[in-house]
Amino acid sequence: MAKEDNGSLTAKLARWRAWVQAAFLLVWLTPTVRIHTVCSPVFHCYSCPLATFACPIGVLANFSALHLIPLMAIGTLLVVGVVFGSFVCGWACPFGFLQDLVGRIPTPKFELPGWMGYFRYVVLVVFVLIIPYILGEDSPLFFCRLCPAGALEAAIPNTVESALAGGELALPSKVKMVILALFLLAMFVKWRPWCTLFCPLGAIYGLLSHVSVFFLRFKPESCTDCELCRDLCRYGGRSERRASDQRCIRCMECTTCKAISVDNVFLPSDEVNPSSTLGMQNCFFGSFLGRKWGASALLFSWLLEKPPIFGRERSETRCSGKICV
Repeated sequence: MAKEDNGSLTAKLARWRAWVQAAFLLVWLTPTVRIHTVCSPVFHCYSCPLATFACPIGVLANFSALHLIPLMAIGTLLVVGVVFGSFVCGWACPFGFLQDLVGRIPTPKFELPGWMGYFRYVVLVVFVLIIPYILGEDSPLFFCRLCPAGALEAAIPNTVESALAGGELALPSKVKMVILALFLLAMFVKWRPWCTLFCPLGAIYGLLSHVSVFFLRFKPESCTDCELCRDLCRYGGRSERRASDQRCIRCMECTTCKAISVDNVFLPSDEVNPSSTLGMQNCFFGSFLGRKWGASALLFSWLLEKPPIFGRERSETRCSGKICV
């Protein structure tokens, strides 16, 4: 069946995503401004000579080691996550932008099983929260001592700067450099390997995407089973699960298909089709409460539904707007 193209505004905007990412890069990495008392909503190393803001994951790990609660960092992530969800990953994250640029190099790419994306939650809980809390920041397993972003953005530049200044060299740890080397190689054979497999910030936004104000909506009444959305998705996302798939970075490339669009919880209730989306945002009750009482009510309405089930294969029959079985 012929694949249909969507000339919508979101589909046109998706073509400018790289330029938007580049613009955000200038915000997060500014050589003349350093505001490390403020947490950014994206993944980068605050020790980078160009870093403007503090890294939210670094803040969580360090505060965990101090047995403190970083209220400002948590508040920043909650506000940004509840509004935009993983749109941040696809449009604003500098580390994701680097992986997108390298991924454009025409090398063979392979896909990994979707369940491997749950490793992100292991990294978040174990390496960002539990290990720092129990062993402190001096532990060799402390997240910042393993982070490839820290090695690339801080350890290497600071070592080079020290060498050029004639000072004593403080070489990065071998473990950290090995992790960075493996990550750099992985970028050539896997789309966004860090984001899809290990990123703890992506894990947080993946959860908040269930209650975000803006989300992707699948419209089965417009679907012709052309598989265009699947062809466009580099992360193995399924069209009928687009609104609730935690692997989705919301790059919006799939909105080229007429069956997928960007929506928000303020959509008038008479325009909502409860069978046209999946996840929290899909239900009429969630949309109605979202307009009335905000994100807390959205979370409550999502809890009334069954959580999304990951790992199922799509049915051979045409999707009816429910989870295909």
